[in-house]
Amino acid sequence: MLGMNAPFQNGLTIDARDVTVRFGTFTAVNKVNLTVSQGEVFGLLGPNGSGKTTLIRGLCGLLPFAEGVATVLGRDVTAESEAVRSQIGYMSQKFSLYEDLTARENMDFYSGIYGLSPAKTHERQDFLIELSGLAPYMERRAGRLSGGWKQRLALVCALLHEPKLIFLDEPTAGIDPVARRDLWNLLFRLSAEGISLVVTTHYMDEAERCARVGYIYMANLLAVGTPADLKKLPGVTPLGTRWLEIFGTDSAALLEKLRGNLRVQQATIFGQSIHALVEADATAADLGVGSARVVDTEPSLEDVFVTISRAQAMNTNA
Repeated sequence: MLGMNAPFQNGLTIDARDVTVRFGTFTAVNKVNLTVSQGEVFGLLGPNGSGKTTLIRGLCGLLPFAEGVATVLGRDVTAESEAVRSQIGYMSQKFSLYEDLTARENMDFYSGIYGLSPAKTHERQDFLIELSGLAPYMERRAGRLSGGWKQRLALVCALLHEPKLIFLDEPTAGIDPVARRDLWNLLFRLSAEGISLVVTTHYMDEAERCARVGYIYMANLLAVGTPADLKKLPGVTPLGTRWLEIFGTDSAALLEKLRGNLRVQQATIFGQSIHALVEADATAADLGVGSARVVDTEPSLEDVFVTISRAQAMNTNA
């Protein structure tokens, strides 16, 4: 597997070895090896249906493993699933709190679910309200909160019992850019306190913020590493090629021209420019880009994952 992390060690927040989850004859997660360290922000990426949520549910002890073993916070997920779930937080992709209750009532409800004493409930709620900035919205019904504040409330409820590990399944889907940034700033504060975070996302800019990322595709974890390391994988920039960023006045027309050039292996619009993988000795004249500005660049994480996905699909169909 490309970019796999170092040999497994003791004391990891997550240590999964050859984890496999099946539904009948269908394999949803196939022999995944994964480690997450204390305080690490680990990003889990992959297309819809690739196995991200299934893997998380398995690591939470909610789905049985067909093969493999995993420890979470030093406990065996299969043998001690209840103990594991009591020590972790989980924030689902869909808002799962009670929309007809106020923010405070939701927090009170989950404090009771976690069995917190009145004194501990008061202490944790005060701390988390200040941490999240939720104070002005505590008496508002959850269903009337904006998307960003709903996510903060869901995160706060997942933190009430002081978990050392939190799984967040696409926590920023559907919220505005300012709310996304604020939520990520909150996640980094939790990481600084030693809480481990496993975050699934489709946003490449969020993946860039993670200490390490893993890419899962068709049930297989194909690559794990820092964003910088993944960009250096040999398959992403094959021998005899280089990545270019090309700036022109009409990106769409320029893209069509590049895609018809035999010296261009792949090209896509990237913001206001075009990312292109070309033969290493190809010049601007060879590419036919006219007066467009051409500069050398590194692959984006999107380039990395598209390349890995296509290679895996070709191997599967071979």
